[in-house]
Amino acid sequence: MKNHPVMDFLKQRYMSMNRRRRIYEGKAKILYEGPEPGTLVQHFKDDATAFNAKKHAVLDGKGVLNNRISEFIFNHLNAIGVPTHFIRRLNMREQLIREVEIIPLEVVVRNIAAGSLATRLGLEEGSPLPRSIIEFYYKNDALNDPMVSEEHITAFGWATPQELDDIMALALRVNDFLTGLFLGANIKLVDFKIECGRLWEGEMMRIVLADEISPDSARLWDAKTNDKLDKDLFRRDLGNLVDAYTEVARRLGILAEGEPVASAGPKLVQ
Repeated sequence: MKNHPVMDFLKQRYMSMNRRRRIYEGKAKILYEGPEPGTLVQHFKDDATAFNAKKHAVLDGKGVLNNRISEFIFNHLNAIGVPTHFIRRLNMREQLIREVEIIPLEVVVRNIAAGSLATRLGLEEGSPLPRSIIEFYYKNDALNDPMVSEEHITAFGWATPQELDDIMALALRVNDFLTGLFLGANIKLVDFKIECGRLWEGEMMRIVLADEISPDSARLWDAKTNDKLDKDLFRRDLGNLVDAYTEVARRLGILAEGEPVASAGPKLVQ
């Protein structure tokens, strides 16, 4: 039987993508080499983890929702001039991003007392903070991502004082934007985590927003009821995480009312 030219092309394309090199795999995402130098493909998995992966489950559709929500947020941030690694969404589970040198810090912005802050300082969960607070955590799973100070960061060379200033300014700008975005969807932005990276363009370097912003990395509460719409549902066994993420996507206008979450779709890489 004679080969069909279109089928031959698709087969070759699939095989070349299937051979794409895996760069890194984390708890919720995989990074592959991109189609052009300086790019990566970020793949969102369905894995849900908590307590440094001591609790783990695979929840069908979670990766699709995080991909769509993060794309929506990063597109808006790019549009208002916030520098990010995001280029475009490729399919239901994958994004094309710029390759950056990740700074080994989790940057947490807190607006309302919750989680470890409430426990650590004996605050009532849900009480507004006097002002937004930025905390830094050293990215190291073996050490359970310990909280660190600016002195630790500069002493150990994880970031320079100027880079820290840039990171904090970026974090506060993102907080201002996200607070308004979610409030328009009747959602409180309690706190969120971001990661930043160094983007090199020739000899020039700038700090950009990296990783993702989704209900996996933010505490989101219904503005009226304080019902949780984030990963605390999984951490605390409080309800269906995928249903909550779907509700966030619908409130943001990403999913139409009644539109199902397609868990599959074309896979750029395997």
